[in-house]
Amino acid sequence: MILYIAEKPSLARALADVLPKPHSKDQGFIRLGNGDVVSWCLGHLLEQAEPDHYDPQYKQWRFEHLPIVPEQWKLQPRSKTRSQLSVLRKLVKQADQLVHVGDPDREGQLLVDEVINYLGVSAAKKAATQRCLISDLNASAVRRALQQLRSNQEFVPLSVSALARSRADWLYGMNMTRAYTLRGQQAGYSGVLSVGRVQTPVLGLVVRRDQSIADFVSKPFYEVAAHLQTEKQEDFQARWKPSENCAPYQDEEGRVLSRPLAENVASRITGQPGTVTKLEQKQKQQAAPLPFNLSSLQIEAAKRFGMNAKAVLDTCQSLYERHKLITYPRSDSRYLPREHHGLAKDVMPVVLANCPSFEKVSGMLDLSRRSAAWNDSKVDAHHAIIPTSRKMPASLSETEKKIYTLIATFYLYQFMPKYSYFETKAEVTVAGGLFVCNAHRTLELGWKHLLNKDASKDQQLPELQQGQVVDCLRGEVEEKHTQPPKYFTDATLLAAMTGIARYVQDPDIRKILKETDGLGTEATRAGIIELLFTRGFLYREGKAVRASEVGKALIGCLPDSATTPDMTARWESTLNDICHKQSSYDGFMQPLMRHLKTLVEGSAGVQIPASLKAAAPARKKSYKRRKTTGKAKGAATKSAAKTPRSSAGRRRKAATA
Repeated sequence: MILYIAEKPSLARALADVLPKPHSKDQGFIRLGNGDVVSWCLGHLLEQAEPDHYDPQYKQWRFEHLPIVPEQWKLQPRSKTRSQLSVLRKLVKQADQLVHVGDPDREGQLLVDEVINYLGVSAAKKAATQRCLISDLNASAVRRALQQLRSNQEFVPLSVSALARSRADWLYGMNMTRAYTLRGQQAGYSGVLSVGRVQTPVLGLVVRRDQSIADFVSKPFYEVAAHLQTEKQEDFQARWKPSENCAPYQDEEGRVLSRPLAENVASRITGQPGTVTKLEQKQKQQAAPLPFNLSSLQIEAAKRFGMNAKAVLDTCQSLYERHKLITYPRSDSRYLPREHHGLAKDVMPVVLANCPSFEKVSGMLDLSRRSAAWNDSKVDAHHAIIPTSRKMPASLSETEKKIYTLIATFYLYQFMPKYSYFETKAEVTVAGGLFVCNAHRTLELGWKHLLNKDASKDQQLPELQQGQVVDCLRGEVEEKHTQPPKYFTDATLLAAMTGIARYVQDPDIRKILKETDGLGTEATRAGIIELLFTRGFLYREGKAVRASEVGKALIGCLPDSATTPDMTARWESTLNDICHKQSSYDGFMQPLMRHLKTLVEGSAGVQIPASLKAAAPARKKSYKRRKTTGKAKGAATKSAAKTPRSSAGRRRKAATA
């Protein structure tokens, strides 16, 4: 008997639909017509044991216990899904062959592997286990995946990497949360001060941005515009480009701070002739943006629709699992396998039927066109999020329609012409001063037809020739003021997490971050952001994401290494190396445990800011695990110490991240 173990029931049903019939459904599995069986997990069936499972004394949070580091790691069945684990235990014993059908990512690999290992599968059976990678729940895609089974042994490094990250997050989150919560209690704060390897640097980003805005003092600066005219009475403007001699009057960004200097330039050029001393004119093309991965989709949806990251992820999960309208949504890739190019002939007609608004560009689509998106070398376990060949049901919500249409739009882009335009850059010298102007003129909208771009709003310049003489009718001084940084929004905070290298000064750390996925993963970023709101560390003010007084105070009392992305950068670099067999589990965990010991010991001398005491006055009750609200209980204890779960639970991964 072959036993297929899927990550969740929806995936199991899609798998069974293409396997031999008739089917016999039982409690926790589907028996196929040929005697094989399809069963499933319900997200993580196992979780990291809580500290008191290792020693009952750890049930109380006491500083002298820290850091808690298990000698032998233990997993325990989740109480709500224990019955499904029992089903798998019986089936695994009966099976001659196992097929791992977890989601095609690091977390999905570990999720099924840990069940196989926990159930004591023999070494021979484990070695023979096969891996099925499914990223599209439609029947044709599932059949293709079944025809391309690989040895599960190939993915051991992926599983080891996920295991190392899971345990490291448990160690770091649980120990640091206990250490700082206890320090907070001593200072009169009664809440939980949750610290995580990813959540805390994200909070640090917001706190530092808020502080830079609060500290900002606006300063005036001055620009000079030259109002120019050709011999044909054609008017245009050029902006002054200060010379090196003006450096003493400029700030670090090159803005002129001296009004007298700007007025002198404006006066000097008024009524004077000028000469076009440099002219560059080029025809250029702009390729369409690539299809989405999850983060880029969340960022775009936040900009267009004001949706937060969690809402986008939840909508994508519905489009994928319930409606089968899109491929696997938790992807970190924006590229597609070359073999998928041939599937466009089946997908495109359905997409056009699903989205009548695309009819206006149907004549521009060329299914033989192959954009840069099709690149096998940049596709690993999963590929970009694209529509499937499934017809849209009438039951789709408006939000689901918006997200589906957005995904479909970026898919259509890959079959449309490039945007082409004519770019002009000119330099004009007037009375010894240099003035610059540029413009571009649309030649062919191409893929920008779907953006409803108005070519009439292009910047315009008259036809110019190098050496041409023009008249400067007048110089004009424009006073402007420096602007503070903008508050983070859902879109820009997500963008900051994915492009975190921009916020790092150390060149070595920046290089590491550029080569990794940034802060968090595609599957966890939404949950991390929402967790910070749930715990009261962040709040929304309109579209702005702000840090609360508690959030500010927490960052203020933590060491820099806990509030910046540097540590995460080093973690992710080593975890990626494990995936590629260039590092080991011990090579990652041993330095981490030494560093953790230093961090916990360092918390002993922490001074809790007065603002934190004021934010939540101490209560007389002793700190105990409460049986009241689930959220309070999770925040106070369990969520700070558990391995995150898949599906719904995976979105709570930030409890230890």
